[in-house]
Amino acid sequence: MNDHILEMRGITKTFPGVNALTRVDLTVNRGEIHAICGENGAGKSTLMKVLSGVYPHGSYDGEISFDGEPCRFADIRDSEHRGIVIIHQELALCPQLSIAENIFLGNEQSKRGFIDWNHTNHQAGVLLRRVGLRENPTTPIYDIGVGKQQLVEIAKALSKRVRLLILDEPTAALNDEDSAHLLDLIRGLREDGITCVIISHKLNEVLAIADRISILRDGRMIETLDSASGPVTEERIISGMVGRDLDHRFPSHESHIGEEALRIEDWTVYSPAQRDRRVVSGANLTLRRGEIVGLAGLMGAGRTELAMSVFGRSYGTNISGKIFRDGREVHIRSVRDAIRHGIAYATEDRKRYGLNLIEDIKRNVSAAGLSRLARHGWVNDNEEFRVATAFRESMNIKAPDVLAVTGKLSGGNQQKVVLSKWIFTDPDVLILDEPTRGIDVGAKYEIYTIINRLADEGKAVLVISSELPELLGLCDRIYALSAGRITGELARGDATQERLMQFMTQFDYNPQRVG
Repeated sequence: MNDHILEMRGITKTFPGVNALTRVDLTVNRGEIHAICGENGAGKSTLMKVLSGVYPHGSYDGEISFDGEPCRFADIRDSEHRGIVIIHQELALCPQLSIAENIFLGNEQSKRGFIDWNHTNHQAGVLLRRVGLRENPTTPIYDIGVGKQQLVEIAKALSKRVRLLILDEPTAALNDEDSAHLLDLIRGLREDGITCVIISHKLNEVLAIADRISILRDGRMIETLDSASGPVTEERIISGMVGRDLDHRFPSHESHIGEEALRIEDWTVYSPAQRDRRVVSGANLTLRRGEIVGLAGLMGAGRTELAMSVFGRSYGTNISGKIFRDGREVHIRSVRDAIRHGIAYATEDRKRYGLNLIEDIKRNVSAAGLSRLARHGWVNDNEEFRVATAFRESMNIKAPDVLAVTGKLSGGNQQKVVLSKWIFTDPDVLILDEPTRGIDVGAKYEIYTIINRLADEGKAVLVISSELPELLGLCDRIYALSAGRITGELARGDATQERLMQFMTQFDYNPQRVG
């Protein structure tokens, strides 16, 4: 006799012009950790939204059975009442409210029609201890980091007596330490009898934690792998996700490095929030045409702060140092100046700072280069459409046309729109901050191909990444940053994860170059 807590049969979900899911079957065993993998746009999140009632019964075809009983959820409250709770990638917390208020939001602990704050804070404390969080329940959410906010979301789920917990990309925004803690917590929930479904692009984490792994591709269920039946490898999962073997994670590339395009000297930046704290100290860095240069560093090392301060002083205060373009010193005081001098910066947070998610592809592509489309103060709509269409085709942006709303695209396609926006400004220097964060292996390969193409066109590219294998596989040279200081520089042939980590954890100012 099987012990399925969840069965989904023949699930089909369509949007205008798109089949998001086609006759998908999924079974989840009681008390297991079940991972769902697939490329961006494969249908993972859509399937979980069907399950949790975000897409109500009647808006899809197929059947759902939970604990042996048929389910027809009208909304998310219905599914939560049965013990199914989903934690989305974009955390649903109110920053101004306290931890306790967020945990019991919509489920207030009241007595005689009034909220019992003593009971609320006490119960919140109990739940926080259960998830390993030692915070005062009255602490506002905006005072704690993303890793702790993720734990608050799990505590909130536990307050609803969760039986099936769905986590959508739970470690996407976390550092290694917070990710490890969260995975340990999920294992603990399994021991407590809570069934977990986890969606993740981090295949090493999936292999470390999942009992079974289901693979979606193009809205169809490809297969389910059971770790108890034999070893499952990343290569096996990737083959199922993309429909082919990826013998090489990075496209082959032969560099043709030219003259110096950008140089910064003795670059120092202070925090705008703590004006006596240096976040970048005496940095020296050079980029050449046709070269892909990496910037490695632990969280808080100052990578993004360095990039944003160079890009028109869009971060920092009391900035000093020199910037040289093509060997000539330039003075860049604003983002407009940076663009005028051929520098572009693609932010690590594409949803908040890189894109207007409620606008279409066309408007996003043209946003940073409207002056190239304007004449006498008026934008040429036909030319804007033509330019955006050309980028959609050359960048392989998967959308019916350039009038598609950007917020409805997958993460990989959104990233291509961000790159298109900056490439349209015709920069000589591109700074790419976490260009593949939150996208799958297939989309990553496409982004790498685009980066190589940009270098082949003679552009200088600086790639900031938290993934050392990505930097090692992509870059010609790699700088290491630690506590705001550049502590080392390695050529491709001399760079290893171990040597980079040595520089990244070196706190004395002793820059050195090898190779």
